[in-house]
Amino acid sequence: MEATEKMKAQIAQWNEELKDKSAMGVIGYFLQHYGDHIVLSTSLGLEDQVITEMVLRQKRNTEVFTLDTGRLFPETYDLIARTNKFFGIRMKTYFPEPAKVEKMVAEKGINLFYDSVENRKLCCSIRKVAQLPRAFENKQAWICGLRKDQSVSRFFNKLVEWDASNGLVKINPLINWTEKEVWDYIKKNNIPYNLLHDRGFPSIGCEPCTRAIEPGEDIRAGRWWWENELHKECGLHKK
Repeated sequence: MEATEKMKAQIAQWNEELKDKSAMGVIGYFLQHYGDHIVLSTSLGLEDQVITEMVLRQKRNTEVFTLDTGRLFPETYDLIARTNKFFGIRMKTYFPEPAKVEKMVAEKGINLFYDSVENRKLCCSIRKVAQLPRAFENKQAWICGLRKDQSVSRFFNKLVEWDASNGLVKINPLINWTEKEVWDYIKKNNIPYNLLHDRGFPSIGCEPCTRAIEPGEDIRAGRWWWENELHKECGLHKK
């Protein structure tokens, strides 16, 4: 769904007016602006943990959701439980449709994603992206944890964007943060994080598609490591 000219102008205005505002301030602004029609999407990464703290500090009843693909690390499931307990919430968890997963595996194999980019994107679509319409029902905006220096494909993302795939505004409060700033905030506020981060996993997705990185490698080098850098997105953050 393309943005209307009015919405394009509004987004451009927000990017200009909010460019010097703190992440906490940006989040506060949009929580007030959208009320119950805004949602926080979390993959339990460091950035999402920071944003969860900032959101819930300002508005306790903000809806928080995550996508369970069925192939996450045990450490990620543990973090979901620890996060719920730490913040005193019960985040919504969306699961893929069993029939679609069964059909995909029957036709392509259990580890189809290693065979081609197309297969990998199919798996991401069925296990993850297809759940977004349910998560975004009656919502007008979503908050997520993208940062420019996470990967080449995210360098040109902006603070506020139009998500054409889902027809709503996407807000990236940490878009200009550095990895150090994220870690500093985590430690200062004692926010729970995935223990895999301490074992060389700066970016964590599904278990079969994530490996630890080597010294000097890009922080997302461990995600779909067998693919070209430009292909390394699951489909949640289409331009």
